[in-house]
Amino acid sequence: MGEAMVRVLHRLGVRLDFPEEQVCCGQPAFNAGYRDAAREVARGLVRAFAGSEAVVAPSGSCAGMIRHSYPELFRGDPMEAEALDLARKTFEFSEYVVGHLGVVDVGARFPTRATYHTSCHMSRLLGVRNPPLELLRHVDGLELVDLPHSEECCGFGGTFSVKMPEVSTAMGRRKADSVVATGAEVLIGSDAGCLMQIGGLLRRQGRSLPVMHVAQVLDGGVKR
Repeated sequence: MGEAMVRVLHRLGVRLDFPEEQVCCGQPAFNAGYRDAAREVARGLVRAFAGSEAVVAPSGSCAGMIRHSYPELFRGDPMEAEALDLARKTFEFSEYVVGHLGVVDVGARFPTRATYHTSCHMSRLLGVRNPPLELLRHVDGLELVDLPHSEECCGFGGTFSVKMPEVSTAMGRRKADSVVATGAEVLIGSDAGCLMQIGGLLRRQGRSLPVMHVAQVLDGGVKR
């Protein structure tokens, strides 16, 4: 998923680097209520990207954590200014391509019937809903069908799925059933956690329906 994102951005003329010292954004600890532990982890990420002009994440939940929660997490902290700078320059992948680069057609071809899952953190925290759909609508040969109950959570929710597995699984099964009901051959999404949750439940139900990130569709379906 990350490698596909890098290849797409590279073809669009973006000069990329990958700071090897980067770590987790701290979201698991933050959502579980361990704010001090989350802040210590987040410091590493803030330092790693201190010299970057822009930071692009393939997962909406990570971008949402940095943009939405870092201002709260680092309020009054000695690294508050640096954390706010990272929050300002961090983008979700499709948001960056459409909103920052002004590109909606990357020249991809992917002839299949697919449906798109809208992730909670990306749409509700970041307010990013249309950019991934804009990119997919311009993929040659891709038939994009609506997903019933698209506003419903898939049940992953990070630590929620660990603390309340029965509820999480029930929500995930409902989402998986909605995906199958579309008749789609592929499920596309913009968040690794959602794709892992729904894809895992589909496999356990014996349904051979692949899940793909938007970047994988744009990368794997490039016109030659």
